[in-house]
Amino acid sequence: MTTASPRWFKSSYSGTTSNCVEVAINLVASHGTVPVRDSKVSDGPSFSVSASAFSSFVAGVKGGRLGV
Repeated sequence: MTTASPRWFKSSYSGTTSNCVEVAINLVASHGTVPVRDSKVSDGPSFSVSASAFSSFVAGVKGGRLGV
């Protein structure tokens, strides 16, 4: 069992604003999940989604399929 800690990453597209989310993709291999948290509250709660769900989300954003 691994006890790896999340290494948080914020997209470079966020610029200097704090209104973004951070992800910790380093846990995909060991846990199969992607932790997500609010970048404004780095010591606050986080949640995890499956790696496949996160991959689908990113593909939807890149493909413009989220209706935003």
